Amino acid sequence: MQTTQFDITLRRITTLLSVAIITLVLIGATTGVLISFYYEPAAGKAYESLVKISTEVSYGWLFLEAHHIAGNGVVAVGLIQIVLMFLNRQFRRSWLIAWVSGILFTLSAIGLGWTAMILDWSQEGYWRFNLELGTIGSIPLIGHQLRDILTGGGGIDSVTVQHLYTIHSYVISVIALVLAIVHLVSVLWQEKQTEQEIIVNELRSPVNQN
Repeated sequence: MQTTQFDITLRRITTLLSVAIITLVLIGATTGVLISFYYEPAAGKAYESLVKISTEVSYGWLFLEAHHIAGNGVVAVGLIQIVLMFLNRQFRRSWLIAWVSGILFTLSAIGLGWTAMILDWSQEGYWRFNLELGTIGSIPLIGHQLRDILTGGGGIDSVTVQHLYTIHSYVISVIALVLAIVHLVSVLWQEKQTEQEIIVNELRSPVNQN
């Protein structure tokens, strides 16, 4: 298939978005580490610690806001990335790693937002998570087991916050970072292939002779 200027433009936008993804992930990871110095993953104390970070810690409000924006941004950019790859008809085998890593990364980014739902111990987060637990518990065969893993076998309390904090900070975050790196490397490799295709097409094009 001949590479058009439209294809080249979309591929380069895809490359820029993959750089944006890894940048947002690093911002989210860095601010998350800084927040964790003062955050207390416990019922009641979680909300109080976040208020303290926002009002008493130097630049704490900035770290919280940056962490929030990065978390929402990676989901949006990840979805846009998938749409652009689809529009650019990147269905060749060489794009398999980029596709798989991009889709899995977007899912992990959504998972980060989901696990953060109750970490602020707000009324909205509590009741949203309570509804989500009802949906999880209705899953055939494994629903009750998943619910027990998330809550610790009881109601929504400090153990639940600790479990969600562990999953959010040490499991999904690491997975998201690895997938973002893999996606960036695979897209950069495709960008290199695009440059080679452009050179080949220029060499094959007829040269105007005077």
